[in-house]
Amino acid sequence: MSHDPELTDDWEYTLQVPSDPMAPCIARRTLRTIFEEHGFLELADTAELLTSELVTNAYRYSDGPASVRVKREGDRVRVAVWDTNPRLPALDGVTLPDAENSAEQGRGLGLVQWCADSWGGFALRDQPQGLVGKLIWFELGAAGG
Repeated sequence: MSHDPELTDDWEYTLQVPSDPMAPCIARRTLRTIFEEHGFLELADTAELLTSELVTNAYRYSDGPASVRVKREGDRVRVAVWDTNPRLPALDGVTLPDAENSAEQGRGLGLVQWCADSWGGFALRDQPQGLVGKLIWFELGAAGG
């Protein structure tokens, strides 16, 4: 599936981003390159959109850096965004706003739920490495997705 026969089937990349308004743009462009180079071009637009939403939330609602991890396992690609805010948003009952609601905020997790094959998140507290915050993830390309 990849362009280069020397690339392994399963792979993983991690991008560290500062708390900066340019972080979502940098994350989108990085994801696009990863997906293109590994032959997942058909998923690149969706991956960019969902990653941008999660990194934007990390910038808006946490006061520290974030990281984006992209990992291929078989026919799936999982993108996980970690940030320093341990407060997990409500993951149940997330919906997209209707067409009459022109709000510019509050659509991110609805888009993730709508577009991803699977998704979720969890808070990180009292980790041995001292890592705190939360991790929100989504998968694309899963069989049957």
